[in-house]
Amino acid sequence: MRRAFLLAFFIGGMALSLYAQEKPDALGLYRERRYSEAVAVCLQEIQETPRRVDSYVVLGWSLLALDRYQEALDYSERALAFAPYDYRLLMNAGESAYFLGAYEKSLSYFQQYVAVAPTGRHIPEVYAYMGEIYLRWGEFYHADIAFSTAVYHRKDVPTWWIRLGYAREQSRQLRLALAAYEEAVKLAPSNQEATAGVERVREALARSTP
Repeated sequence: MRRAFLLAFFIGGMALSLYAQEKPDALGLYRERRYSEAVAVCLQEIQETPRRVDSYVVLGWSLLALDRYQEALDYSERALAFAPYDYRLLMNAGESAYFLGAYEKSLSYFQQYVAVAPTGRHIPEVYAYMGEIYLRWGEFYHADIAFSTAVYHRKDVPTWWIRLGYAREQSRQLRLALAAYEEAVKLAPSNQEATAGVERVREALARSTP
């Protein structure tokens, strides 16, 4: 009897192990850029376990990669209802809302991300998104602060230096704008937007000098 029980236990364990190996890995599919397949796996996982946060996170990443922004936002918000402090969900929601043009909602989610994970891995990107939102609203001082914070955390993105230069140029902080544009040129000497910014601000400074 005991031998039969152990044999059944062993066979059952083997079956479960094989099932676990065969079960698709959503994160693996996402990393392989098989986004549609990752979406399908995540949706199945959510159907089986409605509050599985990791499934919602990978689902959001995959939907964003597919430019399915409304769905990404909807699922992120659904998960935030029971996991409001998950910084990954906040990032997905902020990005989705940004690409949908829902800038107030996007800014709110990014601000929540900063509050929850002030040293999170996506902090530079979060501040860059916030800077873009402020530029679209014409709030150039706020954009300056946001992009300054982005480049403080990550100094090797020429686009962020260009946008910082533009924000400062629009608020007539010309010397600071020039410094930002020049930093962009150092990082990307062939970037025409950066070199044009340097030339434009230098000319403006020359005109303003008595």
